Amino acid sequence: RYWRDWSSDVCSSDLGITMLEHELRANDGILILRPHGSLQATDFTSVTGVVDGYLQRGGRLRGVLISGKSFPGWENLDALMAHLKFVKNHHARIDKVAIVADGVAGRVLPNIASHFVNAQLQHFNEDNAAWSWLTRAPEQDSPSPNREKIS
Repeated sequence: RYWRDWSSDVCSSDLGITMLEHELRANDGILILRPHGSLQATDFTSVTGVVDGYLQRGGRLRGVLISGKSFPGWENLDALMAHLKFVKNHHARIDKVAIVADGVAGRVLPNIASHFVNAQLQHFNEDNAAWSWLTRAPEQDSPSPNREKIS
């Protein structure tokens, strides 16, 4: 089944135009992020509000799925700083991060980020494989032909 078809609690941005569409699948403990353009500082303000509320209610983020054609970059330095602050404040409470993106950045970012975060990071070629990995119990994780292994 395609991951977007699964029923869940959905929280999305209501702060107006956002370059980072987000959904928190509370039933699964998974945050889905879909960048649509250069990331803005307000994108991370919105995501932080949703994630912090969920975590304060006792939730745990089993995973984050970042799905986009490519990494769009940041609008400015404020946006980069907001992104880094979000990662700094939340990475220890995230188990896995799946990145589905074309291009070099999608394949290279997990390797670079793995030096700075506690979560397991993997690049995938399509959303279904990423969703399957995120929802699988940790003891079931093993190398799979559907994902690229990061060394």
